[in-house]
Amino acid sequence: MTPIDTESMLKTAIRFHGHQCPGLAMGVRVSEVMLRELGKPAKDEELVAIVENNSCGVDAIQALTGCTFAKGNLIFKDFGKFVYTFVNRENQRSLRISIKNEAVITDPRHSDLFARVAEKRATQEEIDEFKRLHIGKSEEILRSPEEEILVIEEVAPIVLPMAHIHESICCDRCNEPVMESRIRLLRGGQYCIPCYEALMK
Repeated sequence: MTPIDTESMLKTAIRFHGHQCPGLAMGVRVSEVMLRELGKPAKDEELVAIVENNSCGVDAIQALTGCTFAKGNLIFKDFGKFVYTFVNRENQRSLRISIKNEAVITDPRHSDLFARVAEKRATQEEIDEFKRLHIGKSEEILRSPEEEILVIEEVAPIVLPMAHIHESICCDRCNEPVMESRIRLLRGGQYCIPCYEALMK
């Protein structure tokens, strides 16, 4: 088995995501487990990731596991939970990885600074402090023992359909091509969702 190079994985994830942060670090750790337990990154749809949030960690998963939104082997369920399930179609193994609560919680000062920075109320000194704490939390996640931050479970095999390529149909209002499965019918016309919603107002 090829050893996992966390530092190299982090650099790859940062190039994709744009910066280092605790969420990205958590995605790196989740990806490490997937690669160790289920095999190398997906070239096609032999691996599938089911993610239950759309936070920073999902970018690491896309960059490192080969499970991507556009390839159809990344499925987003908007549950707002730090839970990631991976399916290997070749050996029919499924792995569920969840983040422990204590790994997600930041200290009160970090949380307060996060809010001030997001609301553009922070001074430069506070911004610098926030960055230090943010990177510090990220580094803590990267070096923490796996069992302290993750719950890893092998689950019953999940049968998932392969991604489907749909035909395109021209919207009768905007004349733009639309995936046939997203077309809405109204009074004999075929419309994209934005045009359909505009007509329904």
